[in-house]
Amino acid sequence: MATILPISGTVSSRIKTGGNRLLGALSPNDAALISPYLEPVSFTVGDYITRAGAPIENLCFFEQGIAGVLDSLDNDRRYAVGLLGAEGFVGWPLLMGDDRSPYDVTMRAEAGRALRIPAEKLIAAVEQSATLRTTLLRFAHIFMLQMGRTIVSSLAHSIERRMARWILLYHDRVQADEICMTHEEFRLMLGVRRSSVTDALHRLEEEQAIRAVRAKVLVVDRAKLIALAGDTYGYPEQEYARLLA
Repeated sequence: MATILPISGTVSSRIKTGGNRLLGALSPNDAALISPYLEPVSFTVGDYITRAGAPIENLCFFEQGIAGVLDSLDNDRRYAVGLLGAEGFVGWPLLMGDDRSPYDVTMRAEAGRALRIPAEKLIAAVEQSATLRTTLLRFAHIFMLQMGRTIVSSLAHSIERRMARWILLYHDRVQADEICMTHEEFRLMLGVRRSSVTDALHRLEEEQAIRAVRAKVLVVDRAKLIALAGDTYGYPEQEYARLLA
């Protein structure tokens, strides 16, 4: 589980909004409502931030890393339905009246850092500020747009196009061009056999968009990846800029 960074018995007043873009977009008044209650927390790859069906006791605003949002079928096969990082937070169903998480959320690809706030403190803050509630709900709306593109792309597009999109989503959220992406990682995202993952990686390499090495993908030409992804990538990102910039 998560490794909590050392903090005092009371939340430190020095903790601000850190590197989270959503918190950075808040007005000073809205930020003041929640910043006293933000605690730093760190995660290693594979840690669960929340489990499907578990009570939402805290919300996490990420400063670094990738949180994979996973859904499961009855046979316990899990599939990625979305990603988020320093642009957002985990726990948005609480703002919509649901006190339990609908999904597993785990750290992917690299270690992560977040600012965590107790659920009751966040709810008290949004009850005081309509603008704070609107900002957080706008992120939830944008994340649903991302999930919608995931569904449409899975139904309508080739494995290569879908893979290009997922690599871009990871690239947006990591600290370098080299991304830890295993065949199992691609299976979560694409829902295909290992051989199909290998074939798609080779085709993206032939386009000179990436270079695949053991358990890693190096982004060589991001513009080519965007062209290969086509309209599967870009719309939620544009809406984030429009609604939250």
